[in-house]
Amino acid sequence: MYGLYLHIPYCSSKCRYCDFYSIGKSSGVPDAYIEALLREIKHFADVLSVDILRPSTVYFGGGTPSLLSPAQTERLLSAVEVLPEAEITLECNPEHAELSHLQGFRAAGVNRISFGVQTAFDESLARLGRHHTAEQARRALATARKAGFCNISGDVMLALPDYSSEELDATLSLLAEGGCTHISSYLLKIEPNTVFGKRPPENLPDEDASADFYLSCVERLAALGYRQYEISNFAKPGYEGRHNLLYWNCRDYIGVGVSAAGCLSGKRFSTPPGLQSFLNEKAEYVEEGACTAEDFIMLQLRLVSGLSLSALQRDWGVTWDARRLAFCKKLAQQGLAVFDGEVLRLTPQGFLVQNSILCELL
Repeated sequence: MYGLYLHIPYCSSKCRYCDFYSIGKSSGVPDAYIEALLREIKHFADVLSVDILRPSTVYFGGGTPSLLSPAQTERLLSAVEVLPEAEITLECNPEHAELSHLQGFRAAGVNRISFGVQTAFDESLARLGRHHTAEQARRALATARKAGFCNISGDVMLALPDYSSEELDATLSLLAEGGCTHISSYLLKIEPNTVFGKRPPENLPDEDASADFYLSCVERLAALGYRQYEISNFAKPGYEGRHNLLYWNCRDYIGVGVSAAGCLSGKRFSTPPGLQSFLNEKAEYVEEGACTAEDFIMLQLRLVSGLSLSALQRDWGVTWDARRLAFCKKLAQQGLAVFDGEVLRLTPQGFLVQNSILCELL
C-alpha cells in the first residue's frame, strides 16, 4: 500500500507566509506540466515493475491545485488505477470554488476537497496575502456540498497579528457550520525566505499567548465533535486524512512533481526545484537517506495514538534505557503525556513542547 502525491506548483500569487516551492502570477496549469507529471508517473511504475501505479491515496498539493482544469485532473487520475475506496484529495482556494469547476473535479474522481480558509476575518486574510473573503469561504463550503463532496477539510491559521478569541471562534464556527468533516489547525510560523520573514508583521502574539490559542482551539474543536488525531489535525469519526497518515506512520508514498518528496522501501528521495529542467527532461531524483528510528519516533509522537515501544523494538531494533523510561514517567506526571509503560502519547500540552521532548528522547 502506498500513496501518490502530485505537486502543482502554480499559484495566482504567493502568500506572504508561504515557503513552499510555487510559481506566482499563474492563471492555470500548462499542459506541458501535465505531460511531465504523466512521464514521471510512468517512471515510477517502471521502478515498481508494474504496468500501472495502484495507489491507496492520491493527494493534489501545491501551490494551488484548483488551478487545474477538471480535464487535466481526469488525465492524471486516468494514468493510475486507484485501489477501491481510495482517498483522492485536492487542495482548493475558496475563490476558485465555482459549482461547475467542483462538479468537474468530483466527476474526475476527486472525493475529498481541502479549502485553505485560514481565518474568518477579512482584514487578516488581506494581511496574509489571501485573495478570498470570509463570505467566499462560506460559499465555497456550500458549493462543495452541492457538488457532491461529503469529505471536506478546512485549514485554520492561529496566532495571526492582533489575534483574538473572537477570531478563533468565528473561524471554527464558519468551518463547522459549513460542513467540514476535517479541520487542520496551524500556528503561524514566520519562515526566513518569505515576505513575512523579510518584513515581519506587527502585533504577533507572544509564545504564551500562541500556546493558549492552540489549547483553546483543541478544546473548542472537541466540543464541536472533532477528535484530535495528530498535533495539528482534527476530524469527525471516520474522516481522518488517510494520505497524511501514511507519512506519520512511515508508510510508502511517491512524490511526483517539481520539488516533490517521497519515500519507497524506507528510502527517501526528492525532486529538486527548477521548473524548466522538470518540464524538458526526465526528472533527476535526489536520494536523501534511509528512514531511521529517529524519524519513526518523531513522526509517531505527532499522533495522538502515540509511540509504541514494542513497535520501536520490533521494527527498528531500538530499546529505550532506564533514563528514557524515567523521562516518560516524568512527562506523565507533568501532564505532558500519557504513558502506560508500552505506549507514549503526548497530550495537547505536550505537543506544544514536542521539540524539547524529542531532544531528550533522541
